[in-house]
Formats: sequence, structure tokens, C-alpha cells
Amino acid sequence: MVEVENLEAPKEVVEVEVELVLENEPKRGCCGWFFLTPIDWIKMLSTETHWSFVFGVVVVYGISQGLGGALARVGTEYYMKDVQKVQPSEAQVYAGITSIPWIVKPLWGLLTDVLPIFGYRRRPYFMLAGFLGVTSMLLVSLHGKLHLALAVLSLTAGSAGVAIADVTIDACVAQNSIIHRSLASDMQSLCSLTSSIGALVGFSVSGIFVHLIGPKGVFGLLTIPAMLVFLVGTLLDEPPVTNFNYKQVNQKFADAGKAMWTTLKFPLVWRPCLYMYLSFVLSLDINEGLFYWYTDSKAGPSFSKETVGYILSVGPVGSLLAAILYQNALKDYPFRDLLFWAQLLSGLSGMLDLMLVLRWNLMFGIPDFVAIVIDEGVSKMVGKLKWMPLLVLSSRLCPPGIEGTFFALLMSIDNAGVLSSSWGGGLLLHILKVTRTKFHNLWLAILIRNILRVAPLCLIFLVPRGDQDSTFLPAEVLVASKEEETEESPEEEAKNIELVPLVNNNVNDR
Repeated sequence: MVEVENLEAPKEVVEVEVELVLENEPKRGCCGWFFLTPIDWIKMLSTETHWSFVFGVVVVYGISQGLGGALARVGTEYYMKDVQKVQPSEAQVYAGITSIPWIVKPLWGLLTDVLPIFGYRRRPYFMLAGFLGVTSMLLVSLHGKLHLALAVLSLTAGSAGVAIADVTIDACVAQNSIIHRSLASDMQSLCSLTSSIGALVGFSVSGIFVHLIGPKGVFGLLTIPAMLVFLVGTLLDEPPVTNFNYKQVNQKFADAGKAMWTTLKFPLVWRPCLYMYLSFVLSLDINEGLFYWYTDSKAGPSFSKETVGYILSVGPVGSLLAAILYQNALKDYPFRDLLFWAQLLSGLSGMLDLMLVLRWNLMFGIPDFVAIVIDEGVSKMVGKLKWMPLLVLSSRLCPPGIEGTFFALLMSIDNAGVLSSSWGGGLLLHILKVTRTKFHNLWLAILIRNILRVAPLCLIFLVPRGDQDSTFLPAEVLVASKEEETEESPEEEAKNIELVPLVNNNVNDR
């Protein structure tokens, strides 16, 4: 019989082994941990997945969407205001048009999943996205006097390039999350981290670039992110698809459409979808009117281009704080309670705009810059707090088997709400005769918007009562999905995966 003591190493031996490990471990101070730990983490992801995948995530999320998206937003606003010289209401409508490619994200997703090009599912779509971005940005940048319709078309094509790259990298993330299940959260952290850092840097330098080289010069700079996306398509490590039957493409599209329509018909699904859409529609977007006002030299505070960039850089910080708050304190609250308070705070936060436009902040001794920085940070923070539970709710509504495509459909419904909000805000500015030089009724537009933001509280009954861990899908959908499921290895599942568009962060930033 073996004694228990013999199975344990002597204490002295253990202490010696620990000391040897600590001696062999690299010495790192505070700076070492700050810089080397993220580097080691990225090296680990590159080793476990492939360096080309990590490069793709950094390019698409960090450079194309984060940095490029920030430059594109500020550049487009000044381009419409100073080059095309359109009215705020028109700029609002054109901003909605350029967001249309994001509404058809399920189409891009299905194409990358069911329609390989030259034997590859992902690489050609990255190259297509990069080509669209380069050509559209060069056209706007180099043309001396581009017609407004062609300018809007080019900006929409550039937006389509970013959307296609976003959907394609999402598919790569989903595929690698199945093959490397233990690294799924690490991949999501990499996506979020690169996107946040890119947006923060982009907004910080956007005003400087617009001031130095003008909005058309900024569009010229945006060809660089597009070229990098094209480069991702040439470098991505992807096995070719062999013996693909192109005759099945139509059937796959039909099957996906039928499954989505069947799920949408259930009240437990369409009711929260209706709430999500209406909550965005009623939050009218009048940002173009506010932008024209606070850059005007007479009615507003006349912020410089650099100042505008610094102000917008506060938004990502507010979103980051909201994400931390949600993760640590709010993720266990029921959907209905959380969305009720988020919607109420959304209406109340809009009063900061009203205070600024009516110049009440000066009565209290608050400088315009401080007031608008607070406004930007609070509004983005509240928007993120509203957006995150909607994302979780959307994921709970996705039936097994078509999770990715259905999730993309729900995101498209939200983006359609954002588009309607943009056009509705443009119509409101037009009705109230808010122009490039007349802002007398801008305060009324803000007040109407704030009231409408609170209106979705009357529709809160459409949201399920359950908490964020509950399952809301009808039993019929779950049973049907289980009957259709077949057991697959991670590699086989990755080959047959439908797109899982892991969300882009830009809806609440619009």
C-alpha cells in the first residue's frame, strides 16, 4: 500500500522548482508588461490561427473601419459642407444613402458563403472590397468638380467596399472560432480592441488632416486602407474549394430565405424586431444640422477642423466606458428594464444639445468646448448602453442552423432603422427651414427629436420580459432545428459554416 506522503513532492523541492521558474522567466517592469504582454498575445493568436488572419482583423477592423471610418466621417461632413455646398437636410439624406450597403449585409454574407470565386470563398471578396474602395476614393479625390450625384455614388461604393470587407472578415472570425473554440473570446477581443483604437486615433487626427489637405485630400488618404484590404485578399491563408457545384447556389439562397421568413412569422420574434426598428426610426438623426451649427462663425461657436476631430474622439471613449459598465454591472438585468432606462436616458441626454444651441451653457459659465465634449461622451455612452442589450437580444432570436444569416438580417433591420432615422431627420430640418446659414429653428428640431426618442417607451411591451440568459425562440423552431442538425467535426463545421456577422459598432455612432 502506497502512502499518501510518498505521492507528494517535498516542500523544499517545490520551492526550488518555483525559484528556478521565476529565475528563467523574463524580467518585466510595468512598461514591459504593458507592451510585451499584448505582443505575446498577438503572437499566440498568429501561431494558433495564422498570421494572415490576424493581419486581416487588424486591417479591416482597426485600419479600414476604425481609422478609415473616422477619417471618412469627418471628411464627408466637410466635403458636403464646403465642396458640394449642400444644405444640412440634403447632407442628412445623402448620409443615409451611403449607408445602404450596410443594410444588405445578409446578401454579402450569403455570397461569401455559397458562391466561391475562382475556387476561394473569402480572398476574392477582400480583393473586390479593396478595389471598390480604391477606385471610389480616387474618383472623389482627384476629380476637380465632381457632380453631386456621382460623388454620392462614389461614396456609396466606398461604403460598400468597407461593408463587404467587414462581412468577409466576420466570416473568417466565425470559421476560426469553430476550429479554435478556446480562442473565440480572444478573437472578439482583438476585433473590439483594434476597432476602438483605430477610431480613437482616427478621430484625433481627422481634423488636422482636413485642415492641412482638405476633405478631398482625406479621401485620397482613404485609398491606403482600401489597398491594405486588397492586400489581405492576396495574403490570406485559405484552402481552395474543389469540385464546387454551382447549380446548388440558387437552392441554398432559397433555403436560407425560407428559414428566415418562417422564423420571422413568430410573434416572439417579430415583436422585438419591430421594437428595435422603431426605436431607431424615432431617434431622428439631425447630426448634420448640429455640425453646420457648431462650425458656423455667426450662430455657433465656430469650432475649427482640428477641434471637431478632438471632439469626435471623445465618442469612442464614451462607448468604451459603456461597454465596461455593461459587462460589470448591467448584463444580468432583464431586457425590458434595461432598454426602458436606456431609452429614457437617450431622450434626456439630448437635452445637452438643446442647452448648447440655446447657449444656456454660457449662462452657467461652461465653455462651448467643454459642453460639447460632455455632450459627445454622454450621448455615445448612452447609445452604446442601448445598443449592447439589443445585440444580445438579437443573438437570442437566432434559430440554430441559420444563426449567422439570421443575425445579419436582424442587423440589417437595425441599419434600415438608422437609414430611416437619417432621412426623417433630414425631412425635419427641411420642414423647419434649417439651412447652411439659418439656425433659428434648430432648437425646435432638437426638442422634437428628444420627445420622439422617449416615444418608444410606449412600445416597450414588445420586448420580452426575460433576462439576458433566457431563450425566446418558439419550441417549434428549436425542435425543427434539432431534427435537422447533424454531428460534424470542427473542421467540417468550419467548411459548412454560414456567415456569422459579429457586429460592427457603428450603428450607434451614426
